[in-house]
Amino acid sequence: MKHQLQAAVSHREREIEELRADRALAVAYLQAAMQSLDNPDDRAAGLLALRTVAEAYGGLSAVANQAGISREALYRALSPSGNPTLKTLLAVLKTVGMRLSIEPDSHAAA
Repeated sequence: MKHQLQAAVSHREREIEELRADRALAVAYLQAAMQSLDNPDDRAAGLLALRTVAEAYGGLSAVANQAGISREALYRALSPSGNPTLKTLLAVLKTVGMRLSIEPDSHAAA
């Protein structure tokens, strides 16, 4: 009896599909990721999350084009060792239909 192999879907591809299909999930995903940007030890996770959302909402090439930056610059900025400028961060968020917001730090002394 022959076994047919089903096409395997990578975790990353599945994650992108889920984020594309569920806007509220994408927002919550980025909210958690943006919190990690405050911690230098977790910054890579936040940048990779933003990259994943960019892939889900048009792909990196399209997002870079709409944001007015080169694809290579976007890849570098959203790499684990990236350090995007505020301009790049805002442009990417705008391109995927989101924006940056400010809230009080619950851990800060009043």
